[in-house]
Amino acid sequence: MFLALRELRFARGRFALMGIVIALIAVLVVLLSGLSTGLVNDGVSGLKSMPATAFAFDEGTMTDNAFSRSLVDDDQLEYWAQAEGIESAEPMGVSIVNGTSDQGTQVDLTLFGVEPVGFLAPELSEGRGLGSPDGIVVSETARAAGLEVGSVVTLDRVGLELTVVGFTAGQATFGHVDVAYLPIDTWRLIASNTATPGVPTEASVLAADYPYSSVVALKAAAGSSIDIEAGDNAAGTMTMLRTEAFNASPGYEAETLTLSMIQTFLYAICALVVGAFFTVWTIQRTHEIAVLRAVGASSGCLLRDGLAQAAMLLIGFTAIGVAAGIGLGAAMPEAMPFELEAAPVAFASLLTIALGLLGAAVAVLRITRVDPITALGGQR
Repeated sequence: MFLALRELRFARGRFALMGIVIALIAVLVVLLSGLSTGLVNDGVSGLKSMPATAFAFDEGTMTDNAFSRSLVDDDQLEYWAQAEGIESAEPMGVSIVNGTSDQGTQVDLTLFGVEPVGFLAPELSEGRGLGSPDGIVVSETARAAGLEVGSVVTLDRVGLELTVVGFTAGQATFGHVDVAYLPIDTWRLIASNTATPGVPTEASVLAADYPYSSVVALKAAAGSSIDIEAGDNAAGTMTMLRTEAFNASPGYEAETLTLSMIQTFLYAICALVVGAFFTVWTIQRTHEIAVLRAVGASSGCLLRDGLAQAAMLLIGFTAIGVAAGIGLGAAMPEAMPFELEAAPVAFASLLTIALGLLGAAVAVLRITRVDPITALGGQR
């Protein structure tokens, strides 16, 4: 440690330059982590908040945007309701619509048709739950569009009028669009293309006679697991666990894969840059290392010293970069889907340090090949 600290003071300009590069990489890692988390929450927070174990889609449905493509009937719902290990199976309708509020503001909503008193019914932060055919519970984030309890949203082309009766507890979005929960029978009225302009009534909902939904939401019984293969064979469905079903939302897989690839390259760049720096640094001080070897310093001692030097550089400047990244994250505009969570940021920071140390370790291994005779000019 004596040599490591002495060199850090002596070559502080070079180490500071390298540290700035590490700090900038850490800033990018934090920003990408926040953007990744924000995009995930903005894309599937409506699904993440659901207590469902799995979702059963119609057999053969393309997995890309499967929630909008799938259509299951009441027979498939009944098969799953009677399957072993299932506590509850409920229909769920999903469709994205455009509408206009009574304030004249255009709003986009993802309609989630659910049983009003089922396990998919949303938790509330304000207002009352589902019940009346025209009532909807919207995402807390929909307040930004000017929606309030009592606001009326008129669906484009259909002319159906839906009234906001409550807000969800926290963000509920799907495909980067705010979710509006409504009774499954009202969703069926809209999906059947039999809705007429105005407020939906009990009579119009019952007259729709549309025994379909987008998916069957499954909740496993406590201590039980779902036999997905047997259930799918019997019901003619294609079932995904809840986390797997995230990929069935619009654009989710493409977004997450893109950001993951960028983060992977960033980690690789960190390891290569740190490794290159310590390779050059080790070559520049070959004579000094040879002198230390000649006076009795072991290779292990010099390796530990070199790694300690790299660790101090990486930990110190990564911490600075993370702090700067968090500060920049706090200044992000509200329109950007950016959200920092402690666990992903901590993991990304530790991985940056670990890969940097790996690159440094490969570089300082050159120390073991330095011949003590070099101290006496043996290289000539």
